[in-house]
Amino acid sequence: MRETLRRTERALEQLGAAALLSLASYLFIGVVLLTLVLTLTVVGAGVLPETVLMLRRMAGFKRRRVAIWTGSQIPEAYVPLTGTLGRRVRAGVTDPATYRDLRWLGLHFVYGWLLLYVALPVFIVGMLVDGVWCGLLGRRAVVLPLVARIADLEAAWSGALLRASPEAERAARLSERVEELTVTRAGAVAAHGAELRRIERDLHDGTQARLVAMSMRVGLARRAFDKDPDAARKLLADAQDQADEALTELRHVVRGIHPPILTDRGLAGAVRALAASSGLDVAVRAEGVEDLTGDAVRAPAAVEAAAYFVVAEALTNAAKHSGSERASVELSRGGGVLRISVRDEGRGGADDAGGSGLLGMRRRVAALDGTVEVVSPVGGPTVIEVELPCVW
Repeated sequence: MRETLRRTERALEQLGAAALLSLASYLFIGVVLLTLVLTLTVVGAGVLPETVLMLRRMAGFKRRRVAIWTGSQIPEAYVPLTGTLGRRVRAGVTDPATYRDLRWLGLHFVYGWLLLYVALPVFIVGMLVDGVWCGLLGRRAVVLPLVARIADLEAAWSGALLRASPEAERAARLSERVEELTVTRAGAVAAHGAELRRIERDLHDGTQARLVAMSMRVGLARRAFDKDPDAARKLLADAQDQADEALTELRHVVRGIHPPILTDRGLAGAVRALAASSGLDVAVRAEGVEDLTGDAVRAPAAVEAAAYFVVAEALTNAAKHSGSERASVELSRGGGVLRISVRDEGRGGADDAGGSGLLGMRRRVAALDGTVEVVSPVGGPTVIEVELPCVW
């Protein structure tokens, strides 16, 4: 009997929430009509996306209530309302989910409160009948379980009205995917532009300046060769030093584009070289990422380059900001995914706004449809986990 009473109490709570939402539905119908009038006048078209968002929140609340009662989730399938006002209005009007939610809103206004009014007399009768039936005769309750049945009926109706068709779910997922790819493409374009500007700056401020200085010294040496051979030899020695420095600058620029060590030693070897030169005590563990160059064990060049720069950026951040002397790097592959994990035991608190290069890392990884997860509570440790899809 106690279990029956608890379930009946939960059923009444569910039906009470449905009745309150039904009252809100009645009020919201006025908002929908006002939005329709404003949209037809064109001037108030900006209200429509906000109304659609309010409708989605109400439907989302109902989905959560149904999930609490039934234990099964009702997935959402909405077209994102993003972009310019025209795009948001068009998405709100053309999204089939908008009309599905409006249909639920209108019907729920009727059955939401009606079922509660049916359940209340059943509950009163059940308390009288089952009180005698169970308390005196020791039998199982027969009337009170009907309240839970009514709650089941309300949840079933709401679930059927709010559940999207398979076609609508596929269309919504496709729309979300297009939106995600649009964002990642913009990030990739921004990262590519920043990389080009960095290369141009390095060539202009470094290599070009040294080559100009070398050319000037060679010219001075030519003019001074007959009159002052010693001065000419000194100028040529300076020019050679400038040439060496220019070559060093060029190697640095080339490493910033695609490190040659990746081609020579593979990803695991390149990461070990990074660890050795990072200034930290770095433990590297590589599973299934061998130091070979055969196609059977190598990721695509773009994936290897992204993984290399992720590790380089993470170790640089750890050396500069963490305050730790130790770090670890783990590389693994499986299921067509390359996984990178970089951990340090420093002070933590890393975030995208901290100027630590995490935003550039996210953009580089997102351009390859990968994911970045940063866990860095204050006090440490900091763990950066990256997954890059690739074909092995």
